[in-house]
Amino acid sequence: MSCMLKRKICVVTGSRADYGLLYWLMKDIQADSLFELQLVVTGMHLSPEFGMTVNIIEQDGFEITRRVETLMSSDSAVGVTKSVGLGVINFADVFEELRPDLVLVLGDRFEIFAAAQAVLFAKLPIAHIGGGDVTEGAYDEAMRHSISKMAHLHFVTNDVAAKRLEMMGENPEYIFNVGSPGLDHIHRSQLPNRKILEKELDFKFRKVNFLITFHPVTLDTNSSRKQFESLLQALDQYNSDVGLIFTLPNADTDGRDLIRLVEDYVGRKDNARAYTSLGQMRYLGTMAVADVVIGNSSSGLYEAPSFQTPTVNIGLRQQGRLKADSVFDCSPTSDDILKAITKAMSFGSQKVENPYQKGNCADLILKELNGIDDFNLLTMKRFYKNSKLC
Repeated sequence: MSCMLKRKICVVTGSRADYGLLYWLMKDIQADSLFELQLVVTGMHLSPEFGMTVNIIEQDGFEITRRVETLMSSDSAVGVTKSVGLGVINFADVFEELRPDLVLVLGDRFEIFAAAQAVLFAKLPIAHIGGGDVTEGAYDEAMRHSISKMAHLHFVTNDVAAKRLEMMGENPEYIFNVGSPGLDHIHRSQLPNRKILEKELDFKFRKVNFLITFHPVTLDTNSSRKQFESLLQALDQYNSDVGLIFTLPNADTDGRDLIRLVEDYVGRKDNARAYTSLGQMRYLGTMAVADVVIGNSSSGLYEAPSFQTPTVNIGLRQQGRLKADSVFDCSPTSDDILKAITKAMSFGSQKVENPYQKGNCADLILKELNGIDDFNLLTMKRFYKNSKLC
């Protein structure tokens, strides 16, 4: 009897955020006898400025197949555009060398957008996690929908996203609602408790604690800097009894400007600390300990409700996403941010329905991948016209 060759699943990760979401799926692919994991690391993972998180990936027991440099030294619009171009060029060589049976990507960042373009021209099938969502305040929205149109398998986080993809002409036969992969950590990972976190973070939690992550707002007419300064003005209204834990923003347009503002702010505050990368376990552990999650990160919508931690969602960056009752939207002004924090504190720790909580996401994805006999048959796509929608 001939030995069946393993099918090669190539996973691309470019940031601490998508790596945390992909962790358990990669572990399950790695352990599956029918698949071979190819891991391509790019973007912020390879930047000392953003924590050189490629080292964490290796410490977690993953063998890195290829490293793809994409980041330019500039985070201006021109710099990010050139990063996308550089990524397409370098990914083209990688996929020509590796020739995976399927490329799996998550989300909407520009390095993933670059990878998807290279996969498309390499005539390889793409599985996309997180398509169909809406975030009207960032150009991630356009990149996410573009990746969905280049993809052949869609693993969405909610039913609304699934319907939206069908309206975009994607075949519902290949759209699977699996929930958010980041929530697998709740029942599969041992998160650090308060005592361990204080030791590992070298930070003494206060009576009240805020976890703060604010990313650049790439499409808003109100500048990222101005919005973030309004947030800092709001935080200034709290005394030293409130602990402020900042995680630094992504390498998006104007990201470095925000990093400088964070570093200057925590340098003047004994009750504040900033971290380039907490790592997924410490980040989620801190989220569970925090009284409020503040900022404009998707984690405040995806993960925080499952930890019964309320979220203050600032501005337009996440506009259009489904939100649990524990998410409080506000405009990016200091007064509105303060009002939203007050509402969140009053709401407190309550059990709410998380629209992204489905179950064991990694297991659901792997079952669907195992059920497809030949990935190559996916590459010829046709626009799906649903008579009820069109």
